[in-house]
Amino acid sequence: MRICSMCKKEYDEGAVKSEYAEAGEWLAAEVWQDYGELCPNCLESRAKLSMMYLHEYNS
Repeated sequence: MRICSMCKKEYDEGAVKSEYAEAGEWLAAEVWQDYGELCPNCLESRAKLSMMYLHEYNS
């Protein structure tokens, strides 16, 4: 179990992730350099918000 650096909740890093969480992982690695620190829920939220507001990554 790990602790999310954003929401501070425990999460299982081996849990199945949605496509949004996978997109959030990419953003974490390539844009914010915090890969491995966020739970799937925060990764999903980041991906959804990025699709709405970060148009330079929506190509």
